[in-house]
Amino acid sequence: MTTAASGSMTRRGLLTAFAATTITAAPTFANAAGLLRGGGDIRRIKMYSGRTGEKIDMIYWVEGEYISDAVKEITYFMRDWRNDQVKNIDLRTIDIMAACHNLLDCSEPYMLISGYRSPETNAMLRARSSGVAKRSRHLVGEAADLRLSSRSVNQMAKAALSCNGGGVGRYSSSNFVHMDCGPVRTWGS
Repeated sequence: MTTAASGSMTRRGLLTAFAATTITAAPTFANAAGLLRGGGDIRRIKMYSGRTGEKIDMIYWVEGEYISDAVKEITYFMRDWRNDQVKNIDLRTIDIMAACHNLLDCSEPYMLISGYRSPETNAMLRARSSGVAKRSRHLVGEAADLRLSSRSVNQMAKAALSCNGGGVGRYSSSNFVHMDCGPVRTWGS
């Protein structure tokens, strides 16, 4: 457990201890729709970044309340890794990601390909690929591109679609799925 030099527990240490105890008591969610309607006591997200080497395994919602420090850590984790710019990640996107992960019933963390993208990064990526939208939801912190080595793009996309919470893009040739909290729509193969 993390403690400050004065012997008192830090906020991060308290959150870590709390997360460790609640994970063992965490209910299994029957489906994503129930999760998105508040049908559970906790929400958790697990990811790693191949770009930065960082990992996150975070309970961010407990009994109807978002944990602000946890949400801040998720937002920082999902920053534009090319220039370290940070933008608040829409909580609906985090909820869709967590619900999809629960539906897939896997313990493997997501590999985050892309979270927030700065305008400079988005322009650079658009110049390299026709698959990058000019007004991408990544620019406003409403999207994530994710991969799971134990699940196919189609499996991930079907789980995300069942959440009925936003856009789902299949990028089979690059082996990732785009999830966002915008209008419900699909694309890709």
